Amino acid sequence: MEKRVIGNLRVSAIGLGAMPMSVAGHMPDEAQSIRTVHAALDAGITLIDTADAYTPSSGEVGHNERLVAKALALWSGDRDAVLVATKGGHTRTPGDGWGVDGRPAYIRRACEDSLKALGVEAIGLYQHHRPDPAVPYEESIGALRDLLDEGKILLAGISNANPEQIRTAQEILGGRLASVQNEYSPRFRSSEPEIDVCAGLGVAFLPWSPLGGMSAAGGLAGPFAQVAAARGVSPQRVCLAWELARSPVVIPIPGASRPETILDSAAAAELVLTDEELSVLG
Repeated sequence: MEKRVIGNLRVSAIGLGAMPMSVAGHMPDEAQSIRTVHAALDAGITLIDTADAYTPSSGEVGHNERLVAKALALWSGDRDAVLVATKGGHTRTPGDGWGVDGRPAYIRRACEDSLKALGVEAIGLYQHHRPDPAVPYEESIGALRDLLDEGKILLAGISNANPEQIRTAQEILGGRLASVQNEYSPRFRSSEPEIDVCAGLGVAFLPWSPLGGMSAAGGLAGPFAQVAAARGVSPQRVCLAWELARSPVVIPIPGASRPETILDSAAAAELVLTDEELSVLG
């Protein structure tokens, strides 16, 4: 599979978004989730994205991290070649709501909890999940810098950030910002400026919900369906290939909860769209 760069590491051009395996109302049983992770790894995927907040309820924080850790422990391949990316700063609240906490003390505590959930001494890629309007962004990223300096995390990233925040993070981290994870898909293209900033800085851009979200992933229509029909592949595969063509810093992380879906997504790394097709897709 084609390789792309995050920080000082080369990873697969397509990653696995593990969130659907821990979303209440959609999550499969554990055995199916583990088969899905193994299918991704066996297909050459070497990037798995998770977060402490990916959990079926507020009482099970770290659920997805523990699931990923178990799947890796049961895999017979080279686990050292796999980059696990997780995030902190997005919280779960009673009643299964969502919140944010960007306080440095909280980010440090969240990182420590993620280290335990993943069963590692250092997290491969740790990302600040979402800006907290009640906390100066510089303070939150300063906490990330400290974790990086202490060796608790090997690479640092941010998520849901605008161009100014990307540049701020790059400055505070001393040029060591490895990744930016924002929403990006055919139906959500407002992160185009962030992709351009990342390309200029040499920072990886990881689109979340690259297929438009769980409710929309099966509904890619119009030009994407047309190109897919002509190629004899799924619209989802065409969508991911379109994103890969956007910039060499783009590494989509489609969510999956079944082996079949992640195998189809992985195949997008080998689908090279023509200039004419890209023009049709817009």
